[in-house]
Amino acid sequence: MDPTDRILIIDDDRELGSMLAEFLGGEGWSIELAHDGRAGLEAALSMEPAAVVLDVMLPGMSGFDILRSLRQRSAVPVIMLTARGEETDRIVGLELGADDYLPKPFNPRELAARLRAILRRRPGPAEEPTAEFNGLKFDRAARRVSLDGAPLQLTGAEYAILEQLAESAGTVVSKDQLCQEALGRELLPYDRSIDTHISRLRGKLGNLPDGEPRIQSVRGRGYVLVSGV
Repeated sequence: MDPTDRILIIDDDRELGSMLAEFLGGEGWSIELAHDGRAGLEAALSMEPAAVVLDVMLPGMSGFDILRSLRQRSAVPVIMLTARGEETDRIVGLELGADDYLPKPFNPRELAARLRAILRRRPGPAEEPTAEFNGLKFDRAARRVSLDGAPLQLTGAEYAILEQLAESAGTVVSKDQLCQEALGRELLPYDRSIDTHISRLRGKLGNLPDGEPRIQSVRGRGYVLVSGV
């Protein structure tokens, strides 16, 4: 783990924040805390953290509003903290561009695992710096992708999922595999994370000339990036 990785935690629960800062600090990260929405957004934009852990319910500015503003200017990985059982919050967060979510209460070890997963989405030394798949060009060093020369604005999770699909273009990739490879964790029961990320990707990629989506679903099996993109 890169010891210079800084994690920003935006949560008004000061006791939880201090506990997470102590635990994650012991895992090798440098932790910054913000306890209200506006201060959190300012910190996220000014300090350029490696990742943001963002609570939904915050004073001054909600986590959703922070995420919406953040995504207009930054692709920093974001893990949303949601109330257990609040599926709507999870879906809204993912639709706004969160990379993953974690329902409260949670084990700090699980948060550390999620952070490691999203921070591992970096090109290894053996990877080619660029790759092209059916009109998609991936800049792995910058984690950017363009389609037919036009840049796409993707979150880290969207980039990872699209890269996985592109590497298997024309072949169905299961949701379990996408979750494991792109999000770094197992797909949970009733987990709509991959479906929501795919929906956002479809909107950004647009349709094929025949009007069909570039990423197609295969019932009971998964998703496929169709040939001809």
